[in-house]
Amino acid sequence: METMTTACVKLNAQASNKTEAVRLAGQLLVDAGYIDPGYVDSMLKREEVANTFLGSAVAIPHGMVEDRHLIHHTGVAVVQFRDGVSWKDGDRAQLVVAIAAKSDEHIVLLRRLTRLMQRPQSIESLVATNDAQLIVGTLADEPVQAASPVAAVQEWPNDAQSVWTLDYPNGLHARPATRWVDTAKRFACELRVYKGQEFADAKALTGLLSLGAARGDSLRFAARGPDARRAVDALLDVVHSLSSEEKADAERARRNALAARRSAPDWLPGGSPQAIYGIGASPGLAIGALVRHVSHQFDVHDVPGDVVAEGEALEAAVLAISQELETLEAQTRSRLGATEAAIFAAHRELIADADLLRDALASILRGHGAAWAWQNALQTRVEKLQGVADPLLAARALDLRDVGERVLARMLGIERQRLVLTQPSILVAEDLTPSDTLQLDMAFVVGLAISSGGPTSHTAILARTLGLPAVVAAGSALLAAPEGQLAVIDGSVGAVYLDVSQTDQDAAAAVIERQLAARNTLRESRYLPATTSDGHTIEIAANVANAKQASVAIEAGAEGVGLMRTEFLFLERNSAPDEDEQYRVYREMTEAMGGRTLIIRALDIGGDKKVAYLNLPQEENPFLGVRGARLLLIRQDLLYTQLRALYRAAAHGPIRIMFPMVTHTSEIEALREHCERARAQVNGPELKIGIMVEVPAVAVMADKFAPLVDFFSVGTNDLTQYTLAIDRQHPALAAQADSLHPAVLDLIARTVAAAKKHGTWVGVCGGLAGDPLGARILTGLGVDELSMSAQDIASVKATLRGDSFNAMQQLAQRALAAGSADEVRAL
Repeated sequence: METMTTACVKLNAQASNKTEAVRLAGQLLVDAGYIDPGYVDSMLKREEVANTFLGSAVAIPHGMVEDRHLIHHTGVAVVQFRDGVSWKDGDRAQLVVAIAAKSDEHIVLLRRLTRLMQRPQSIESLVATNDAQLIVGTLADEPVQAASPVAAVQEWPNDAQSVWTLDYPNGLHARPATRWVDTAKRFACELRVYKGQEFADAKALTGLLSLGAARGDSLRFAARGPDARRAVDALLDVVHSLSSEEKADAERARRNALAARRSAPDWLPGGSPQAIYGIGASPGLAIGALVRHVSHQFDVHDVPGDVVAEGEALEAAVLAISQELETLEAQTRSRLGATEAAIFAAHRELIADADLLRDALASILRGHGAAWAWQNALQTRVEKLQGVADPLLAARALDLRDVGERVLARMLGIERQRLVLTQPSILVAEDLTPSDTLQLDMAFVVGLAISSGGPTSHTAILARTLGLPAVVAAGSALLAAPEGQLAVIDGSVGAVYLDVSQTDQDAAAAVIERQLAARNTLRESRYLPATTSDGHTIEIAANVANAKQASVAIEAGAEGVGLMRTEFLFLERNSAPDEDEQYRVYREMTEAMGGRTLIIRALDIGGDKKVAYLNLPQEENPFLGVRGARLLLIRQDLLYTQLRALYRAAAHGPIRIMFPMVTHTSEIEALREHCERARAQVNGPELKIGIMVEVPAVAVMADKFAPLVDFFSVGTNDLTQYTLAIDRQHPALAAQADSLHPAVLDLIARTVAAAKKHGTWVGVCGGLAGDPLGARILTGLGVDELSMSAQDIASVKATLRGDSFNAMQQLAQRALAAGSADEVRAL
């Protein structure tokens, strides 16, 4: 279906007012099948809130963004009013170009119009012509990138839809939303996310965040157009795969907060200083002079210029800042890690938002200057995000303003100034952007005190990574504090103390010195083995997904990889990786390990990890369905491709193969036969074969399984959900899925006892391994290895070195005798 045809051109029309003119143009689009009749009302609604007069006798009526679902296919109608129609503020339109655009494909047409407006004689010829084809030919003399035709529909969804209950503990925030957008953009179809009656374009980050989707909300994913079903399924794959990451982050934060609440403050003033309280966002204690950081205030005047040049200036600024952010992302990844670098990937996505850019361009086309148009569109979205009830999502407004003002500064030629400091300083600000935070002079900034914001802001995340004590939401009293005054900030308590006596300053300095020594000791000792005070050593490994994560883990003190998740090779793509691609990845892993042990888990698809292109049947309860080893035994094409790649890679370093979701002894017997057959096919070395203990049946029958395997690895996350009959993704019950439940610990104890009897090695690769209390109990139960996230390694090693094996064995027995997980934690 063409975007412009002579059927949608009406010559020498008459209308007594703007409303009649819009209805006339809209009806042409309705009659041609481009739009639903309701979209004409949407066009009139737009006229109430915006001026669609471009200038030079041209108006471009179009509908509201939220009514795009009424558009069947992108189309343009042109109505010629030779006598003109009164539009707004005395302007008269002689050429009314009505646009029904499903996405941003009409931008090419708008640019062409602006070029024509620079040549008045061209517009005059279109107003005077009796040839409809001349109008079509002039406006469509270059190919307009229209969306692929889709079936005409009256309402969403039509081609594909799925419903999912959001289970991210912190709701849909910028980091996972960026991954959603990245996935949606791989498909040509339209893809929406609905929350009740609200919806957002899945390819627009600000729209997704503005939904304010919180844990427990029911979301509907709907698509229409080419590959609609595959697009929805691919998005669902990513949505599910992120659940475990989001829950792990939330659990880590919960444990840290619990530990902080249980411990008494390291320092409290003895006198009566003035205390300004906020929320502790990053722990630690620091002394410094208060230094006010004032964000640059942009005084933007609306200075119209050449419309085409202004639009190109905006696009050039956006492109330049996007490239800057890409560099900043790489630098942050190298300096701080992938999680922190993801902040700037999200920033790139924020300014790539098609709606944001289109609104700014539309303002330019209405005669406004580029800088003013961008600031106006930016502020509208910032205010919308700030109005979201969820404080976590509202905090993203600061990120949008940060990146948006980067673009603004670029257009205005303003250099962002770096604060110059000469003494230890506590930076005070109304708010502080992630960009500002990373540009701090770390030689002198010792703490951050913010009057607004929250502990989930990206600045707070960066402060924790940088090791800076931080207090947020401290209110106006903080901003009123005298600049230059010496203060003490306590990020654990969430307080800034003024007028602190010399005695209290000395006491705080002593605590700071002890804390610094403890951190340095932890870092310096990260490569020491986890040997208890009475000489028992337990191996500490890492859970990773790729070679880069493995290198980071080794730097953090890991002695090997206890779990490499291979399912990430299969997610977020349109077909399974072939043998050569998998071989290259596994070889890269062995090379990164430098001879250390590498346990690679065979493909664990199913449950919360689905892959659309495998065309697996839908299951009512996928966690209890065909997943892990069960799937591999059915889909031997997947099994042999992966096994051959693994045996080929094993020629370059020590690899162990671990199979997930084994339930019956017959399964491991069959899998061992397949391993031997695959090894022979590529003439690979013999490898140790193990299984995950995540089904209670295996733990109960561990004495039957132990002779059949070379090692066990306990997956405490799944073992917990299967033992307690609690879906660990259930929004109301997930908090009860505590791996320290005595029943779960008893199954681990049974597994270890049976393994010891047969000389079988036992590791633990679930979340419990990275919990300091869990690590002590697991060590006491007799496991050989603990595998965890890289950031937990140094502290777990230090915890184990600080206690005796005998004491941990006694602790484990007390835990087994407890009646609940809460009783265990109370130990």
